[in-house]
Amino acid sequence: MFSHKFISSINAISLQTWQELAGDNLFCSYPWMHTLEESGCVNSETGWQPQHLLIYTEKVLVAILPGYLKSHSYGEYVFDWAWADAYQRYGLDYYPKWLCGVPFSPITGNRILCKALTEPLAEYIFQTLKHSCNINNWSGAHINFFTEHLPANDDFLSRQGVQFHWHNNSYINFNDFLNTLTSRRRKMIKKERQQAQSNALTIKWLTADEIDTDTLVSFYQCYQATYLKRSGHQGYLNLAFFQQLLLALPKAVHLCCAFNAQQLVAASLYLCDKHTLYGRYWGALEDYQSLHFELCYYQGIEHAIEFEIEKFDAGAQGEHKLMRGFKPVTTHSIHHISNSMFRDAIADFLQREHMRIKQYKAQCLSVLPFKQQ
Repeated sequence: MFSHKFISSINAISLQTWQELAGDNLFCSYPWMHTLEESGCVNSETGWQPQHLLIYTEKVLVAILPGYLKSHSYGEYVFDWAWADAYQRYGLDYYPKWLCGVPFSPITGNRILCKALTEPLAEYIFQTLKHSCNINNWSGAHINFFTEHLPANDDFLSRQGVQFHWHNNSYINFNDFLNTLTSRRRKMIKKERQQAQSNALTIKWLTADEIDTDTLVSFYQCYQATYLKRSGHQGYLNLAFFQQLLLALPKAVHLCCAFNAQQLVAASLYLCDKHTLYGRYWGALEDYQSLHFELCYYQGIEHAIEFEIEKFDAGAQGEHKLMRGFKPVTTHSIHHISNSMFRDAIADFLQREHMRIKQYKAQCLSVLPFKQQ
């Protein structure tokens, strides 16, 4: 009934064919994936070799899993370094592994691009990935940050995590949102916004067609400088990616900038689809008091309210988001581990981790800053 093949470049399929299955899935869309490939951000040299899985029914394409052969675990945000270390201690290779996910961004969303995810289709995908691991000597197959319902399968282990998202309860304006918070948190946010404004910077939102070359280069310098300070490298994405992104997804891209006179000194890049605002890449050339909170959180909340956007995803981790009105949400991934000995050990680890994640989310919910109803 089903058949499949892997392709090593998105160029092997047309934009129209891909988009018929991807729909409005922004970060699994053809323009986003194509931009990553054409800019050279994903390839064998960067450790993200495209290996997209296509599923057919009688020569009709019915599903796509955007996938990559990985030679490391950087840029995934579902952390399995300990698993790789354990393999190494036993003289085994953890890489290459196959990953279905969005490179360099912990974005939640559908990962199996299809019009209808039936149980037979899901089962065929599971069996295909398991078989592909065996014949290609991949240590495993992983599907990260998926939101669709996937049936349970004994060959795939379930893993959960926690992110923090802001939800728009039809707020009229930012003050309307603030009024839902406790007095302590309202005062904190107002103080932080005042501190950001005291830096004597001009904050401005730019659409893609308003971002000229100089502004984009300045943003990229901010992005590189902040990544270097935080992680010791200059970021996963190159300037060509951002240049091409403005052309590929012009309606989705927004840049929230802070200017000192005419000089851009900090910026946060946002993307937006029909329902969600995504805060993705932040950078600053200098440290300004509370400016990160202003550009990455409060400006995003204001933007979501103004344009009636349902949800604001400001990126992974960050417990400090809780006191600013973001709520914990559970994320999901599944993992096939080819080696039976390691599969059993990882299954035991994930069972214990699951209890910790459940407790952690409960703790996060207990400290939310909202008034008691």
